[in-house]
Amino acid sequence: MSHVFEALCKSEGHAESVDFLSPEAFFQTIENGSELPSISSEKAEIRPESRLVVWDNPHSLAADRYRLLRINLEKLQGAGKLRSLLLTSASAQDGKTTVALNLAMAFAGDGKHKVLVIEADLRCPTMIRRLGLKPWEGLSDCLTNGLDPISAARRVEPLGFYLLPAGGPVENPTELLQSERLTQLLHVVSGCFDWILIDSPPTSPIADALVLKPRADACLLVVRSGKTPREAVDDAIRQFGPGFVVGIVLNGLEGLDREYSEYYRKYYSQAKAKKSTTATKA
Repeated sequence: MSHVFEALCKSEGHAESVDFLSPEAFFQTIENGSELPSISSEKAEIRPESRLVVWDNPHSLAADRYRLLRINLEKLQGAGKLRSLLLTSASAQDGKTTVALNLAMAFAGDGKHKVLVIEADLRCPTMIRRLGLKPWEGLSDCLTNGLDPISAARRVEPLGFYLLPAGGPVENPTELLQSERLTQLLHVVSGCFDWILIDSPPTSPIADALVLKPRADACLLVVRSGKTPREAVDDAIRQFGPGFVVGIVLNGLEGLDREYSEYYRKYYSQAKAKKSTTATKA
């Protein structure tokens, strides 16, 4: 697959050599426990405003919902071909990036999945800032300069997933996302990861999310409770097609976390009391 991408780069006027780490070498390196020669790590600065609930508050209702979403997606993967998942929203500020990051942690947290997050929102990238990371070359650089996507990815510690950020600013994001280069890039990375989560722009008012549709197996649509107009949701589903949208994530629903926390507070109190009683009898 790396030879295909290299040939494509050269055919479009790029003389640079692209040395990909093959999927086989990738897995062998991980299994041997050695350092990946092309994939390094970056340490995230986890702050409350990052809203990484799966990491910050793993016993919360929100974290539990992400784990349930992971389980349901795993069932779909087992039933057919589902590896690359497009995450988008019907309108701006609905929380699609928050969902993408938390879902990535839910997948990576069990230690069984190798997860790559691709930031395909080239117009308004936020992941580097959200994770408190220093910027590095990313998707746009792979598509414009022939940069190897495997070496451009970074493992984000301690969150456990890999990230290919948006990269440098570009003047033609829609054309880049529509190019054959992105198709070849996704072929390359699909051999190295169990899940590929593509964070895309909202479906309105730009066309980037629809351009990305042929490059993903399915879509999760994020909507915000009390904010996203129903007409926008209906329009997004109509544009993608109901068969492509495998689920709708309702974001920003208030009140449930308090009830969930109270339930677990009682559960842990009862478990602690039972353990204390057993110890006394012994």
